[in-house]
Amino acid sequence: MSFNYRRIIIKIGSNVITRADGLPDAERIAHLVNQIAEIKRQGIEVILVSSGAVASGRSLISVSEKSDAVAVRQLLASIGQVKLINTYSQLFEKFKLLCSQVLVTKEDFRDRLHYLNMRNCLEILLQHNVIPVINENDVVSVTELMFTDNDELAGLIAAMLNAQALIVLTNVDGVYTGDPKLATSSVITEVNDAGIDFSSFVSSGRSQFGRGGMITKSTIAQKTAKLGIAVHIANGTKENILTDVLANKAVHTCFTPTKKASGKKKWIAHSENSATGVVQVNEGAKTVLVSNKASSLLPVGIIKVISDFKKGEIIKITDEHNKTIGLGLAEYGADKARELTGKKNQKALVHYDYLYLQG
Repeated sequence: MSFNYRRIIIKIGSNVITRADGLPDAERIAHLVNQIAEIKRQGIEVILVSSGAVASGRSLISVSEKSDAVAVRQLLASIGQVKLINTYSQLFEKFKLLCSQVLVTKEDFRDRLHYLNMRNCLEILLQHNVIPVINENDVVSVTELMFTDNDELAGLIAAMLNAQALIVLTNVDGVYTGDPKLATSSVITEVNDAGIDFSSFVSSGRSQFGRGGMITKSTIAQKTAKLGIAVHIANGTKENILTDVLANKAVHTCFTPTKKASGKKKWIAHSENSATGVVQVNEGAKTVLVSNKASSLLPVGIIKVISDFKKGEIIKITDEHNKTIGLGLAEYGADKARELTGKKNQKALVHYDYLYLQG
């Protein structure tokens, strides 16, 4: 049984398209483009999230080892991004396909207006049969502004564009029951239980060139699957991996999607790092919120406003032990919330439609 997707995000890790010597693997990139062209021929929309700018930069310029590591990364990424997008452009051209470059930072996801502008841009590219090639803007993204890695970025894009699936290509066959190098470890082919703690058996070693290890991938995959998007983690160094994954012919890890979530909820779900305001709720409110019934957060259940927020900002909702139980869009500011704290029959601080519960 093959997967019948209409719109997919493909994330190509740096470990897939970088050779052992740190330079780009031109043959591998070309082979992946051939497969994407075939997938496009099947009428599937493809959005590409590709690492590899730093490796591309390394092939063009040599830098003294003494230089500042962050500055070197910026230098290589800035030069390499041009080469990377040109490589894709020339390869797609052979199939009469157009690609475009979209560089983003974490800031673009924090602000609802930026977020919608970016979504509109990607939607119009797709309408015109263009393949967006997305990467983090390493030139301005440094340390705290960075995504965990491009896996996180790909998850955000998948949620933003209501994709049916996210395919994450790495240099192993998927998530293993232990260290992939050991004969006793095997690939977990299907994950449908949101409660698995991968850190207990996934090795935390990072790939040679990537920032994020398999634990990061698994966490993001679980979060994305919970939003109704299937996630496939597969080995991008294998021949025909993309077409084989879609035809369900390759050994890999598939995170089966659970429920569908609205676009607003998808945005909220990925905004934990940018939530500044915090409200604490009592056990009664917590029980109501985490029950499967549709419930809004009412002032009567709030114990206190821990940190300030404005109307329209995303806030964290914590229980009496300061554990985050959810995120939501504030219907009014912190001052009004303080005024109404504990009072009955008041307007909800977070409406159910704009409430995302974790766990």
